[in-house]
Amino acid sequence: MHMRLRVLTLAIAVAASMSAFAAERARALGVPFEGTPGTRNAITDVAGVTVGQVTLIEDLADGHKVRTGVTAILPRGHGSFDTPVFGGWFALNGNGEMTGTAWLEESGQLEGPVMLTNTHSVGVVRDAVIAERVKAGGADASGYWWSLPVVAETWDGHLNDINGFHVKPEHVAQALREANDGDVAEGNVGGGTGMICHEFKCGIGTASRRIPSEDGKSTYTVGVLVQANYGVRDTLRIAGVPVGQKLRADRVYTDPALASAGHALPGGDTGSIIIVVATDAPLLPHQLKRIAKRAGMGLARMGSYAGNGSGDIFVAFSTANTAAAAGADINQAQFIGNDHLDGLFEGTVQATEEAIVNAMVAARDMRGEGGHYAKAIPHDALVRLLKQYGRYSPGKK
Repeated sequence: MHMRLRVLTLAIAVAASMSAFAAERARALGVPFEGTPGTRNAITDVAGVTVGQVTLIEDLADGHKVRTGVTAILPRGHGSFDTPVFGGWFALNGNGEMTGTAWLEESGQLEGPVMLTNTHSVGVVRDAVIAERVKAGGADASGYWWSLPVVAETWDGHLNDINGFHVKPEHVAQALREANDGDVAEGNVGGGTGMICHEFKCGIGTASRRIPSEDGKSTYTVGVLVQANYGVRDTLRIAGVPVGQKLRADRVYTDPALASAGHALPGGDTGSIIIVVATDAPLLPHQLKRIAKRAGMGLARMGSYAGNGSGDIFVAFSTANTAAAAGADINQAQFIGNDHLDGLFEGTVQATEEAIVNAMVAARDMRGEGGHYAKAIPHDALVRLLKQYGRYSPGKK
């Protein structure tokens, strides 16, 4: 009965998240953004990229609260284990973890998926990805795969029983198996289930931009997915509006009866954000590192200052040059000249900013471990401020 209850809770949570997707996005509220989004305004607008998420929400009999999950981004869909992509990474502030980055830096190639989860589940997710690769077959004559998966984290211990280690290998397998190229659920889902940013409930968010080439012969897509768990309230800006300075209510993160016991978030920016940037533009690894750096500028637009306690770690990859990444002795790759990257830089900044706002807008109030809770940003108050500052843009999707 207990397991049936857990499965039912999970199903309800995921279904609710998916149903909220279409209506609860920043553009639908009238938040203005620069640039032209792709069809879904999501990282899955980059052809071949798939996303899978497993959301774990459960109230345990012992009083602990499970509010966590795992998100999988597969650069080449289910072929990601077979053919790597060119990639690069960057740490704006390194108080966090992203495994596999030493080899990514050395080789310039991202092999397999990018996985997002909570801080204390990085190990189990990493091991589970290796196990799934072994199951997929195709190992060399030794019968073993050599694998250094990329797994990144943010800390959800305020709302989640993080030391209960509730993310299991089967959840990783499910996220990989069910990854698809459709709409991406946002807010309290996947690895972002228990996350908080700018002292509002937050989580997973995504956005994309279409970038015409300078010669007009091609159009490239940049897609961004974030797991947002960073920032303090006062610095928050949305579309340039000082939202954090105006919306100072709902800053209590525990039941009022528990507040006197000191159950509150620590001061300063002690959270983190993981940003994944995908593109179909032909870029070399050093250029993708430059793209990854630009994600930090989208984060800065939101009011982040990348505090000492924050883990702000970004990874970027390109789905182009498939043949060059297939492992032949001699390979040829195409790439855009450095003098022609500005549009991709700008699109990365724009999509990162919108992805973070989408994560905030999609999130819902959540009560979790120890009576702690986090309030979602109030949509009506946000719209009121956008109108007050002349930044309201109605009618967009």
